[in-house]
Amino acid sequence: MDRDGGPRGADRQAPVTPDGTHETDGTHGVGGAGGPGGGGALRFSVLGPVRAWLGADALSSGSPQQRALLAALLLREGRTATAGELIDALWGDDPPSRALAAVRTYASRLRKVLPPGVLVSESGGYALRARPDALDLGVAQELAVDAEKSRAAGDRSQARALINKSLGLWDGEALASVPGPYAETQRARLEEWRLQLTETRLDLDLELGAHAEAVSELTALTAAHPLRERLRELLMLALYRSGRQAEALAVYADTRRLLADELGVDPRPELARLQARILQADEELARPVEEPAAAPTVLRPAQLPATVPDFTGRASFVRELGDRLAAAEGSVMAVSALAGIGGVGKTTLAVHLAHAARPHFPDGQLYVDLMGAGARAAEPETVLGAFLRALGTPDTAIPDTLEERSALYRSTLDGRRILVLLDNARDAAQIRPLLPGTTGCAALVTSRVRMVDLAGAHLVDLDVMSPEEALQLFTRIVGVERVTSERKAALDVVGACGFLPLAIRIAASRLAARRTWTVSVLAAKLADERRRLDELQAGDLAVKATFELGYGQLEPAQARAFRLLGLVDGPDISLAAAAAVLDLPPHEAEDVLESLVDTSLVESAAPGRYRYHDLVRLYARSCAERDEHPPAGREAALSRLLDFYLATAAKVYAIERPGDRLVDHLEPTAYEGLSFDDRHDALDWLYTEANCLLACAQQASRGAQLRKSVDLLWAAKDLAESGANSKQYESAALSAREAAHAIGDRRAEGRARTTLTNVHLVAGRYVEADEEARHIVPLAQAAEDSVPIFWADNDRGIIALMQGRYAEAESHLLRAIESSRADRNRPGEASALCNLSRLQISQGHADRAITLAQQGIDIYDQMGLTLRLANARYALGAALTQAGRHAEALEQLDEALTTFRKNRQRLWEGTTYFRMAEAQLAAGRQAQAARNAEQALAFGCIGGDHTRARVLTVLGRALKSIGENDRARVCWREALALFADNTAPEAVEVSRLLSPLSAA
Repeated sequence: MDRDGGPRGADRQAPVTPDGTHETDGTHGVGGAGGPGGGGALRFSVLGPVRAWLGADALSSGSPQQRALLAALLLREGRTATAGELIDALWGDDPPSRALAAVRTYASRLRKVLPPGVLVSESGGYALRARPDALDLGVAQELAVDAEKSRAAGDRSQARALINKSLGLWDGEALASVPGPYAETQRARLEEWRLQLTETRLDLDLELGAHAEAVSELTALTAAHPLRERLRELLMLALYRSGRQAEALAVYADTRRLLADELGVDPRPELARLQARILQADEELARPVEEPAAAPTVLRPAQLPATVPDFTGRASFVRELGDRLAAAEGSVMAVSALAGIGGVGKTTLAVHLAHAARPHFPDGQLYVDLMGAGARAAEPETVLGAFLRALGTPDTAIPDTLEERSALYRSTLDGRRILVLLDNARDAAQIRPLLPGTTGCAALVTSRVRMVDLAGAHLVDLDVMSPEEALQLFTRIVGVERVTSERKAALDVVGACGFLPLAIRIAASRLAARRTWTVSVLAAKLADERRRLDELQAGDLAVKATFELGYGQLEPAQARAFRLLGLVDGPDISLAAAAAVLDLPPHEAEDVLESLVDTSLVESAAPGRYRYHDLVRLYARSCAERDEHPPAGREAALSRLLDFYLATAAKVYAIERPGDRLVDHLEPTAYEGLSFDDRHDALDWLYTEANCLLACAQQASRGAQLRKSVDLLWAAKDLAESGANSKQYESAALSAREAAHAIGDRRAEGRARTTLTNVHLVAGRYVEADEEARHIVPLAQAAEDSVPIFWADNDRGIIALMQGRYAEAESHLLRAIESSRADRNRPGEASALCNLSRLQISQGHADRAITLAQQGIDIYDQMGLTLRLANARYALGAALTQAGRHAEALEQLDEALTTFRKNRQRLWEGTTYFRMAEAQLAAGRQAQAARNAEQALAFGCIGGDHTRARVLTVLGRALKSIGENDRARVCWREALALFADNTAPEAVEVSRLLSPLSAA
């Protein structure tokens, strides 16, 4: 597959239409729907082999010369080609004696294959009559034109997508294997156009910030087209934006030398200017081009409750709702209902919008605070009386009943253009009688409750401010001078406020009133979570009081759920996890959670996922401490959550590693957890829940559930190796180790150190890994816990191998094999065998390494261990590379790469790309080696800086072999700086590589 998933090679179907779909029906053009193959659309391809399809059926295009004739006709886009032109196209200046007869024969054969009326004879020549989109080249050209239009309109993402679709229509070399001078000329033309499209798409990649991904492709392209300066320019820019300034400058030096040697010219001015900007570390050059934002709507105030002078942000809502209010003129009544948590700025936004919309409602604007969040909400009858008086109705004409007042209200508004702002509504029932009923009027409603039962209303969920908006509001209140000098502290303040406008306004007002305080003093006060809500009050404004109003209106079941779920750490919580916390069936938990979403105290992060605003979570926890009785209920709720995660993670582990005995040695759980139909669902769950699961593990490490916390980390060890969750995993493991050591729990400490050893190994921190691993066996033996012993020996074998202590590595790995066999841990045995294979590679014993890796593959294969089989194939690929069996090595590594990708093991993907680069370099495929080495750098690798240095070494070798000497030197210098020990063999090798270049 190519970049956007387009078909390639043998899997290619009939060409696609401009919208990317395969057409298998419709008309052929001239000739209708009959002909060979039955019904279906007629399609041709020239962007690859010359082929034809009728519907889903491939048509025979005949001999090479017959395909050359078909190609010549297709590329004339329906214009007639004379017999002489076709002879020139097929044979040039040296046609055979019976060339004319041959052309007629080819044409006759094509006419029999194609539907009637497609190939026509006219004016002594031939023409193909088919629809413009019947040819893949026509579709590609149309996509490219559309891309240019999108780019001109400022929509770079759409432009890139369209160019990718266009490039996706290529299936190798255009007009592949088609003979004749005309085909050769057209092939060169199409290849040049393809390259121009690729440059344009890469240019868009860089504008959209995809510079790291672009480096790999550009490295390969510059190797294939060394004199193409535009590619060099893009590569320099991509490297610079990736933080690789020295390499970017080295590309320029290589280019200048190459142009001088090959053509005797200097680089073009654009390239020289780019070099100068890189030398100057131009900040503008480092930034991708941002998509242009639409200009904010010009707002005009009117006679409504005063808007705040420092109104900030909300530009998208101002545009969206302002447009709806403006559209109410001359149309049916417009109703917009804003919902959100208390303090999020619903009233401020609504009043601001009403001021801006006043010109559209020249007949007046009505406003009322319905006090829906309080104990005594305003009665609709009372509000209607006030509205009718404001509209000029005398008291004596105002009826007594709600129905009569509502009817008179609508009659009074008839023919007028009125805006009604209904602030702080309790529910839809309260506001229905207050809505205008005529065209030209509009209503704005604010509420903590989502008005899902308000027919025809445009519902808007108002969220907290963005960090930029929050800092801007804080600065407007406090003053630019104070904030500019302490920008980081100001960001800490608005972050502690959870970007909630009310909280920011309170914090800023307190600071503005205290000239002796610095921003740092306020930030320090808000850093204490236990005191934060108490600090966020000023005068009659208090965040806690705002939340209290909403909490006080909850039903008992809602209030319990609100309190208990607030105890949970993590960014959000799934429905299944929430059901465990609440000890409810999922459907009952969902009902309660959705009702909390409707009150705006809980947010719906995604279908089946829920989250708290940070300040609301603090308030919920204070409610739990105050109102949850007995207090043991809080610990029980968190214990159920930990059981849920541990039980479910153990099932994921068992699916991924059938036969692995670890799951038999985990702490028992009282909660069953989820079950999965297949391993893909299991992995989806693990990576979706990663942040929440690790937060739970860290939270539980501080309490009585420490052992389960450690086992949860062990069962979820794939998260440490994926790269995406390594830091959070390490933090949780450190907390568990420190807690276990503090209370003398040797079993928990031994297992926690096992998880930390793995974390350090993934990061390439071998000294720290060995420090953790050497404590594991004594701790495990003292606790009579046999499970960590295998892992300690296996890991210490890897550490010793990476540090060049081969005899010690072999001793550890042989013990690991012995202990895994004693525990009937077949996957563990296979892992140790593969690591022993890597040791044999380091000692130059390729044949023994291949045998050991194959034994590991056999074990994994017998047990159906897909992911671990990839590790074994990786080991075998490395061994085959050393044995010089490069094709076999690449086959094994490619299979491993596919599996790692499916299992979302990004660091292992990168490491496999590195091994592929080694094999390709050894096989003399330098450009492919450079490209895969770049992929390894982009993905990251198991082994951290140490492996990165090895990747850079291979990349430098590949670059040097394709003439990129200066860039190679930069790579090797960076590699040498990354090697922790400059006397190690790998570092000595890099020094040797640099020596002749340095002297050059």
